Amino acid sequence: MSSLADTRINANTPPIYLDNQATTRVDPRVLEAMLPYFTEHFGNPHSTSHVYGHVAAAAVEQARAEIAGLLHADPREIVFTSGATEANNLAIKGAAHFARAHPTGAIVRDHIVTLTTEHKCVLESCAQLEREGFPVTYVGVEPNGLVALDKLKAALTERTLLVSVLAAHNEIGVIQPLAEIGALCRAHGVLFHTDAAQVAGKIPLDVEAMRIDLMSISGHKLYGPKGVGVLYVRRRPRVRLLPLFDGGGQERGVRSGTLPTPLCVGLGRAAAIAADEMADEAARLRQLRDRLHQGLARRVPGLGLNGDPEQRLPGNLNLSFPGTEAPFLIEACPSIAISTGSACTSAKVEPSYVLRALGLPDAVANSAIRIGLGRFNTAAEVDFAVDALAAAAMRLNNGAGVLRRDLDPR
Repeated sequence: MSSLADTRINANTPPIYLDNQATTRVDPRVLEAMLPYFTEHFGNPHSTSHVYGHVAAAAVEQARAEIAGLLHADPREIVFTSGATEANNLAIKGAAHFARAHPTGAIVRDHIVTLTTEHKCVLESCAQLEREGFPVTYVGVEPNGLVALDKLKAALTERTLLVSVLAAHNEIGVIQPLAEIGALCRAHGVLFHTDAAQVAGKIPLDVEAMRIDLMSISGHKLYGPKGVGVLYVRRRPRVRLLPLFDGGGQERGVRSGTLPTPLCVGLGRAAAIAADEMADEAARLRQLRDRLHQGLARRVPGLGLNGDPEQRLPGNLNLSFPGTEAPFLIEACPSIAISTGSACTSAKVEPSYVLRALGLPDAVANSAIRIGLGRFNTAAEVDFAVDALAAAAMRLNNGAGVLRRDLDPR
């Protein structure tokens, strides 16, 4: 056992958090910015008759501008939501329902194109539209997780209304060619929506240069609070959406409801921090990611990397450990918070639909874990994770996959 591992034997020591694709810790600077809007600045931002409302409204508009700055958008194009799931539903269903309610020309634009590896909220939104009679095409990805532009182009028809592609995958971390997809869609008069929850604040985004019409982001993936996100909605050329629900017509009539001022402020501050620190943070995370990957590769024979090795999030690794089932490996390392893309239902573990879409055999998919490095991780934590995972994999393999409770150095 290494000296580093010895330092985490104490059961009161919290696990090392390596699941930053699932959520991120709120940055202390974000929390500091939010706190006054829970206490002295508690006004409703839609109350226009007194100073409490004015202060809250000004804070929301500052946050809107900070988020727009991160995306190179106009603040008037930023619509606050409860998160990326709502934003994705609003973008896809809102565009489809508006097009059906307001047909133009002889050809009805009602066809949706997406990828087989999309986030569940996109796939389920498309499935709901199919039940309503909208045709949907699901395009497969290449073995590296990236979409082939020729296949995407082939899926477009004269009826295609919208293409929805995940900017970076929450499970395998691959970053899709957003600018190329945007150019393809613009050339065919098709709306381009992207769920950018995983990339916002981690790689440069420019909605103009990338020709993006609709973009979803989420606060808690960006070191901001849970419960808030935004949908970018292009103004020129104008994108029209039908709201998901009715109410007071806030957010320019697209999304009704009282805005949560503290959460909006937090997302704005998180966006501003990311805009300032993104390049340095990405470089540091790539170094930590490569250190972890190389360390494990030296000690785990046959270790597999799932997803493109270059076009991926700076802090993401999706790794397959030969001969080891991922749930056993995770349970064997309680001092590390990691996850798997597998879904457990009725005590049965199914291989990840994403890894299956890459063409991986079930045995390989079942052995895959996701590691997400983030802003607060250190080189010492990476080295500890290498020790713990390598030792656990070796002992599980020696025990023919039988879980041993003493595998983790903690």
